[in-house]
Amino acid sequence: MDHPLIVPNYQRVLLKLSGEALMGDAAFGISTSVLEFLAAEIQTLVDLQVEIGLVIGGGNIFRGVSVASAGMNRAAADNMGMLATVINALALQDALESKGIAARVLSAIPMLTVCEPYSQQKAVHHLRKGRVVIFGAGTANPYFTTDTAAVLRGLEINANLICKATRVDGVYDKDPLKHIDAVKFPRLSFSEVLHRRLMVMDSAAISLAMDNNTPIMVFDMNIPGNMKKAICGEQIGTLIQGEDNE
Repeated sequence: MDHPLIVPNYQRVLLKLSGEALMGDAAFGISTSVLEFLAAEIQTLVDLQVEIGLVIGGGNIFRGVSVASAGMNRAAADNMGMLATVINALALQDALESKGIAARVLSAIPMLTVCEPYSQQKAVHHLRKGRVVIFGAGTANPYFTTDTAAVLRGLEINANLICKATRVDGVYDKDPLKHIDAVKFPRLSFSEVLHRRLMVMDSAAISLAMDNNTPIMVFDMNIPGNMKKAICGEQIGTLIQGEDNE
């Protein structure tokens, strides 16, 4: 019997991953088993011919904000954190290519010997060629998080959806890992996220998405098949969008 054709709801997406997600059960560094899992999940999207951009944090290696709070100059600390994101991007590129998935790392801080420098035109070219594009080095500016970088890159490539893959299954009114009475929101408007000060993304990232009416889907990355479900429009996690779209 023929299987029904699966048609994704979104043809071009920006996926935001935290650096901490790459640690797995370790306290530091990069887990090869997590990389293999992520590559397999991304493969399901590639098979649907979805064009995929990725932004990865660097918190598994270096957290600029934490180090700055301990006394280091914030700009220097953030620059170090941006370099850490390139390490993660290169690791994910290797995991994808080991599965035969074409991938390119584009860094906002030029590093010609290890990856390509970022440009919007080059990113779109790779996406149209069916390559996964991994954006490294954030925005190349201190004081901006990788959340903001993810929304910015999503807008620059005209992504239909920004996905934030986390350790929990959506947005809650408080941390569900600490509070058993935390309440999950299946849908939220951008203004509600800002008004309630929900820490799903920083306010600059949410405001940027709101100003450009680009939806954000927040879901648990550790559940196999969740990426595919999100791209196909299933109600998982939390969907954040403008009031006019609710």
